[in-house]
Amino acid sequence: MDPIQIDEIANAVDVGSIAVSLLLFVAGFLVVFLLGKYLFVPGVRRALGSKGFDDVVRSLGTSVANAVVWVAAVAIAFTVAGYGAFLSAFAVFGGAIALAIGFAAQDLLGNFVAGVFILKDKPFEVGDWIEWDGKSGRVEDIDLRVSRVRTFDNERITVPNGDLANNAVTNPVAYDTLRQKFVFGIGYDDDIDRATDIIVEQAEAHDEVLDEPGPSVRLVELGDSDVGLQSRWWITDPDRGDFVRVRSEYVQAVKEAFDEAGIDIPYVHRELTGSIETVESVAAAEQTADGQTAAE
Repeated sequence: MDPIQIDEIANAVDVGSIAVSLLLFVAGFLVVFLLGKYLFVPGVRRALGSKGFDDVVRSLGTSVANAVVWVAAVAIAFTVAGYGAFLSAFAVFGGAIALAIGFAAQDLLGNFVAGVFILKDKPFEVGDWIEWDGKSGRVEDIDLRVSRVRTFDNERITVPNGDLANNAVTNPVAYDTLRQKFVFGIGYDDDIDRATDIIVEQAEAHDEVLDEPGPSVRLVELGDSDVGLQSRWWITDPDRGDFVRVRSEYVQAVKEAFDEAGIDIPYVHRELTGSIETVESVAAAEQTADGQTAAE
């Protein structure tokens, strides 16, 4: 056979092989992509919805599922087309890049994962008043990386989700009721029973203090200058504004009732003993000593 004819046949075979590989690539990609788009992705979204995940988490899960479908479609398409070696090399290279990015952004990824758990477990929600690490405020927004909190001084704090997920967070408005406490100090000579009655009466007289559970008083400390009586009372639908207002009104009412009953709220007293030397007395003593020395 003529060498030219052989080359033509070889070229025709190569073209045919490329065409077959291309058709296999397209077919493999379309099959996996369509199955993933219309079966896998909706299935992931339904599964997340059935578990009670937040809309943000469901949206994130859908995006990740779409990315998985694209990667799987390309990988299977290359394999079906006979380019598995190229895919393996690309996978090794991609894995190295992913590892490097993971080390560089581990804090970012940690906050991201923490955000997912906050949205799932719901230790607090938007609008709640929370306290953490000596700070407090109302939650304005929960993102996947950070949460935004408005303080009661009208400042915004952007808190990494890792700080909120890995440390203790107090949510005073998580339940329908909230117990408040305050220690009233009375003098050692005052009538404890009478003071206790006044504290309870003023709590019962306040419209926003619950009757059930009712207010109570306990003697909790014997201080240097006073006897500490701790009042405990409950409010409903707790909110930061109500918390502070009710507390202020109640404490003021008790103070005024104590004044009318002649019950003292003492402050700390300190008694100093000893003597104090002034500059004049020191100078006079030195002059006396000098005079005695001269006489001798």
